[in-house]
Amino acid sequence: MPHARIPSLSRRGLLAAGGAVGLGAALAACGDDSTKERGADTGAAKSGPWSFEDDRGLTAKADSAPKNIVAFVGVAAALHDYGIEVKGVFGPTKTADGKPDVQAGDLDISKVEVLGNVWGEFNVEKYTGLAPELLVTAMWEKDALWYVPDQSKDKILQLAPSVALWAAQTTVPKAIQRHEDLAVSLGADVKAKTVTDAKARFEKAAARLRAAAKSQPNIRVMVGSASQDLFYVSLAKMSADTLYFQELGVRFVEPKVNAAGFFEELSWENVDKYGADIIMMDNRSSALQPDALTSKPTWAQLPAVKAGQVVPRTTEPIYSYAKCAPILEDLAEAIEKAKKVS
Repeated sequence: MPHARIPSLSRRGLLAAGGAVGLGAALAACGDDSTKERGADTGAAKSGPWSFEDDRGLTAKADSAPKNIVAFVGVAAALHDYGIEVKGVFGPTKTADGKPDVQAGDLDISKVEVLGNVWGEFNVEKYTGLAPELLVTAMWEKDALWYVPDQSKDKILQLAPSVALWAAQTTVPKAIQRHEDLAVSLGADVKAKTVTDAKARFEKAAARLRAAAKSQPNIRVMVGSASQDLFYVSLAKMSADTLYFQELGVRFVEPKVNAAGFFEELSWENVDKYGADIIMMDNRSSALQPDALTSKPTWAQLPAVKAGQVVPRTTEPIYSYAKCAPILEDLAEAIEKAKKVS
């Protein structure tokens, strides 16, 4: 999700899009089988030289598998689920009360150096002090490193090899595979029971969501994100999670997107423009949550809200089977229980 490259869009709007804004309208075939194999085959985690070709098509190299790893918090959380720990993180890690942000997953945030907690914040001095051997982040737009500030990017990239993995222009299974490829190259054991059990749960959850969508063909889902002044309705096919849900048969509201092509901005007076039976609301700390919207009468009058059919959307998933399986399960349950209200 770029920021500086599209001056016509606000930072809030960029975040609201859930990682979709600024991407090309066509979904590239990133994360296909040949791409997966590149990363997995070039890794040498146990001994000897290490290399990994990322989703930019660039190859990171080192004399041995990196140990001092710094990563965007969501990527760090995914690596953690594969048994790979990082030294430092950047991106939304702590909430205002010091608790782990939703994007931190199961990371023990007291044991990692937090280099930046908000957009544009990255402490280069602390990063240097960690003696980094690898920087890993997400990529929402080709070659744009997520939460790595443009103004200090060149200095940051001089200090260690970097890896960028698609968080858009892909689907959930492909994104998980690429994170797994990286974890394997760094020494992860993907045959461990925790990993295989999580994969089995994910596959079962995907089948359940497909069945739920098939059994409730008239249910329409709206993808929303709230700010104080605007409500954003996203186009499902432009994000990895909702594109995958769509592939599994979930029916989404299709907004009349703005010039960028990824979401429509609605004033709160017009928030009822689209009929929806379920509303998936951006769960990130950068977005207003449903309990903060009770003072907005137009929100309270939406049929899905009145029916209690508002569910969280994990807008930036942690790409491991362990973290994505519950997302599928929760949406399947919501669709299974939903009543047609629109």
